[in-house]
Amino acid sequence: MNKKWITIWVIALVLISIIGSFFGKYNTFVSMEEWVKTAWSQVENQYQRRYDLIPNIVNTVKWEANFEKSTLEAVISARASATKTTINLNDAQEMAEFQKEQTWISQALSRLLMVTENYPNLKANQWFADLRVELEWTENRISTERMRYNEAVQNFNIYIRQFPNNIVASMFWFEKKNLFESNSWANVAPNVNFN
Repeated sequence: MNKKWITIWVIALVLISIIGSFFGKYNTFVSMEEWVKTAWSQVENQYQRRYDLIPNIVNTVKWEANFEKSTLEAVISARASATKTTINLNDAQEMAEFQKEQTWISQALSRLLMVTENYPNLKANQWFADLRVELEWTENRISTERMRYNEAVQNFNIYIRQFPNNIVASMFWFEKKNLFESNSWANVAPNVNFN
């Protein structure tokens, strides 16, 4: 009789330990997934800040009579396209499309800022100078938040692939998240010519 109770208690403790570990792993997945979502929200906040700056920059340069209309239209079009893009962090194609839209905005803004160098009135305008500084600060924040997002995703993806976490992950449909990846053009050094 004594051995029977000991066996029951041992089995009960093993089951409680397994169930506790199972729930602990599930809760860790939930926490890590929320960290990824929070990091993504910070990325979106910085992109939204950039979206909000664009109309102010465009309106500031519009008054310059000779300013290239096509450059302004490219910025406005890129912004409009990017704000329509929705994203599921588990969908690699949507992530790639989102990154492409952001690249178009960055390229359009770079062209706009390069062209403004030819307009002394704009260069002397304090409001425009302040907007340029804000945009530069925002671009730095975007880079920082993307890095933090990638760190959160990397931690999540490592955890999801480890044994026995991968079993719990598959049982509750936790999926690998997509990283921000550098654009192919970012790996090519720019050609600077001072002639």
